[in-house]
Amino acid sequence: MTAPVRVLVWGENRHEQVEPHVREIYPNGMHTTIAEGITERLGDRAEVRTTTLDEPDHGLTDDVLANTDVLVWWGHAAHGEVSDTVVERVHEHVLSGLGLLVLHSGHWSKIFGKLMGTTCTLRWRSEQDRELVWTVNPTHPIAQGVPNPIIIDEQEMYGEFFDIPTPDELIFISSFTGGEVFRSGCTFRRGRGKIFFFSPGDQDYPVYHHADVRTVIANGVEWARPELERKIPVLLRYETDDFFNGHGYTGAIKSESTEEGADG
Repeated sequence: MTAPVRVLVWGENRHEQVEPHVREIYPNGMHTTIAEGITERLGDRAEVRTTTLDEPDHGLTDDVLANTDVLVWWGHAAHGEVSDTVVERVHEHVLSGLGLLVLHSGHWSKIFGKLMGTTCTLRWRSEQDRELVWTVNPTHPIAQGVPNPIIIDEQEMYGEFFDIPTPDELIFISSFTGGEVFRSGCTFRRGRGKIFFFSPGDQDYPVYHHADVRTVIANGVEWARPELERKIPVLLRYETDDFFNGHGYTGAIKSESTEEGADG
């Protein structure tokens, strides 16, 4: 793939507006810092843009999503304010092949929950814990170029049980000061889309300035970019004498009384 990967970093951008200590760490917003880290690591291999919750349609129109290869998502305090219509739109684009990186508290976002089909709940504690991010899949592209473990001196604790489906790939496991462990780097595939969840990144700590965290996110962006033409998988009926060409359905198959020839 020679074309730059088109990345859109979506940020809730609420903590930065109302909490001075967060604004001091991320004066231009967490989304900007995350985007800068991707640009810093990938250079000309990426075209990186940002948008936020308060933009019309949260900055996630059909046209924007169609012209995005990988969407990076950070949210925390305002999950409920995200429009269900926009969530449906993003969900459809992921199924069609849009790559999705879900960061930290994005585990409880509407879009991640919809894609996982579980509560995505976990244990947590915010007391300036040290986090050690251990690589358990060292050959995976997302794990390249980082030490084992990544040491994050100040971070919120996330602990098991983390209510997600069994990941397709487990790349990182984190351990914390209190002895807790957490599946902190997981991949999933939904439809044609690839999803990477990476947990380090609480707003109270400068985690997105951390060099190794930036490397992991940039690696995740390159991994999640679409491999195939973007389109929603559809149900195809094949005739016995014409098994090369399928007849597509975009909704429920109608009964014969309402649609001639459609057999359920």
